[in-house]
Amino acid sequence: MEVLYNSTRSKGKPIKASEAILKGLSDDGGLFVPDSIPALDKSLKELSEMTYGQVAYEVMKLYLSDFTEDELKSCIAKAYDEKFDTEEIAPMVKAGGAYYLELFHGPTIAFKDMALSILPHLLTTSAKKNHVENEIVILTATSGDTGKAALAGFADVEGTRIVVFYPKNGVSPIQEKQMVTQKGRNTYVVGIHGNFDDAQTGVKQIFGDKELAAYMNEKGFQFSSANSINIGRLVPQIVYYVYSYVKLLKEERISEGEKINVVVPTGNFGNILAAFYAKQMGLPIDKLICASNENKVLFDFFRTGTYDRNREFVLTSSPSMDILISSNLERLIYRIAGNDPDQNKELMAALVSGGVYTITEEMKVQLQDFYGNYADEAQTAQTIHDLYDNTGYVIDTHTAVAACVYRKYQEETGDCKQTIIASTASPYKFTRSVMNAIDSKYDAMGDFELADELARISGVCVPRAIEEIKKAPVLHDRVCEKSEMKQVVMDFLGI
Repeated sequence: MEVLYNSTRSKGKPIKASEAILKGLSDDGGLFVPDSIPALDKSLKELSEMTYGQVAYEVMKLYLSDFTEDELKSCIAKAYDEKFDTEEIAPMVKAGGAYYLELFHGPTIAFKDMALSILPHLLTTSAKKNHVENEIVILTATSGDTGKAALAGFADVEGTRIVVFYPKNGVSPIQEKQMVTQKGRNTYVVGIHGNFDDAQTGVKQIFGDKELAAYMNEKGFQFSSANSINIGRLVPQIVYYVYSYVKLLKEERISEGEKINVVVPTGNFGNILAAFYAKQMGLPIDKLICASNENKVLFDFFRTGTYDRNREFVLTSSPSMDILISSNLERLIYRIAGNDPDQNKELMAALVSGGVYTITEEMKVQLQDFYGNYADEAQTAQTIHDLYDNTGYVIDTHTAVAACVYRKYQEETGDCKQTIIASTASPYKFTRSVMNAIDSKYDAMGDFELADELARISGVCVPRAIEEIKKAPVLHDRVCEKSEMKQVVMDFLGI
């Protein structure tokens, strides 16, 4: 059955998956959503005998139904190869009573690699399928991880260019060094004076500029996105939830059909939305536990039904979650509004004009699959310390937010189902915060000294991604005001 894609903000003609991937964002500013959530067509037992790449094909073929088998399998083979430091691609570690799904074994040691390793191949395949002759310009805002993963994925990919905007003082030193040392003739990295929401809003405004789009087309360019607003980012993320469940099944940690809980640290809501889609496909997930840091806009939303971004923006030790506008939540809002684009559009307009919207009681009832909570900075650090102290396992700050929220969930509910925690970044990406949480004596060390010390105490080798940037030269040093983002893009393209 062919799955087509609609905008969350209008009732236009549905488009094919490859067209939605190419566009990234709908012309009306909406996000593309599948017209129906397909059901898994292989049994969980059958899936449990498959490799990561094989599971990826079985999940993604259902959503990307206009791709041929050869096209999709080729994209998957190019994505999940020796770029990852383990054949498993997404291994699991049991520690402290939960299974940590390690999504950071790719080239940039963060979960964004799971989708951004395949997106360039999906995009270039989509361009060929749709006879696109323009050069595709990937425009991306990042809170730290998406930027580097997108840059690594698209570097020197023929027919593409990529521009990444990041908050100049809002990412970790390692995250910034990874981005500004990125090689590739087609790459451009720009710091902005502002926070992630400013960068994301600026990118959306550029996407929505019809005059610029026409001018770009005249000059042989067109925009697309590598952010999780692109459905080509979201679909590959569904895969690892299916894979982790069937892996537990194969190892006889659970029985077929047994329900599990999933905990996801999230700011932009894409990673947990992928778990929600997996559940809708028939994966036996009970609770979707949404973990926030001190920018707890999602926690407040799940408790009250009101989404309110009018609050102080907090810079935390988990910067990839320092977000007040959770773009992917719109896909869930559209769904619980009965797939009504008019109602969704009204709520999104309220968010733009006043920074707040409230869903109806009928919509709130449909959020019962979710549980939201948050961890403050002290709780995040304590969680890292305690898990290491008790088990010897070291997690990063974002994963610690999830582990802390999971503990709160258990204390509130007494629910002891088997639980998977999405471990979204390597502790090496946030060495200072992680090592200070373990022992304050480490504060005197330099960032790369800390990496060596982390290797010693954890028994896990320093990842290639860290070794590579130790002496890498800075290749990108442009910084701009948020009002200058459009001009920066035009300068890069030479138009």
